[in-house]
Amino acid sequence: MYKVKINDQLGLDINTEKEQIKVNDQPVLLDVQSLIPGQTTSVIYNNKSYNVELVETNEQEKVSLVKVNGNLYKIQVEDQFDILLKKLGMDACATAKIKELKAPMPGLVLKVLVEEGAEVKKGDNLLVLEAMKMENILKSSTDGIIKKVLVNQGDKIEKNTVLVQFK
Repeated sequence: MYKVKINDQLGLDINTEKEQIKVNDQPVLLDVQSLIPGQTTSVIYNNKSYNVELVETNEQEKVSLVKVNGNLYKIQVEDQFDILLKKLGMDACATAKIKELKAPMPGLVLKVLVEEGAEVKKGDNLLVLEAMKMENILKSSTDGIIKKVLVNQGDKIEKNTVLVQFK
């Protein structure tokens, strides 16, 4: 049993029983090969052909971006365990609260883009790190408030150095 949301709106219930796929309790016959990132695959549904490309996948959040005939769709999937955790009210417990950002590699801090007390959203730029002659923008992996910035512009840091702490 899977619950699928498309573009945060359309909800579908998908079941696979005895090699048969049912969408909202209706049997569906699909002719499809496996989706390979960056490669277009043809899907035949109701005698119509669709060009489908898996653009991006975030396995941790169970979200994929899929392009169908040139249109981009955000697909979010909940499996039976996600559904059970939600029913038990434990879905909020399943998401770990990020407390700090660590350096993914050794490098030189070129710019610090946030200050203590700043409110950030997931995906916001926090700082610029130069590593192997390339500039890397480190982004927030969570919504939160900056508790402390532990590095300054010009600091040389090692891998796993704590750069920013969140409240």
